[in-house]
Amino acid sequence: MLVLSRRVGERILIGDNISVTVVRITGGGVRLGVEAPADMAVIRQELKDRLDDEEALPQKLSWKAARA
Repeated sequence: MLVLSRRVGERILIGDNISVTVVRITGGGVRLGVEAPADMAVIRQELKDRLDDEEALPQKLSWKAARA
């Protein structure tokens, strides 16, 4: 993992077509702006984890039903 220090308004570039800008820093968090191509998904990790859990739930339920 690469760890960088940035100030408000400064950017980090990822490849040729992605940039992450520090928009605001508050006591408990950092607001980031992400510019990426429209065909590239940009999603928070906790949201992806929740979506993955919801997709797996029917499979878990059917597996438990089959064992009962």
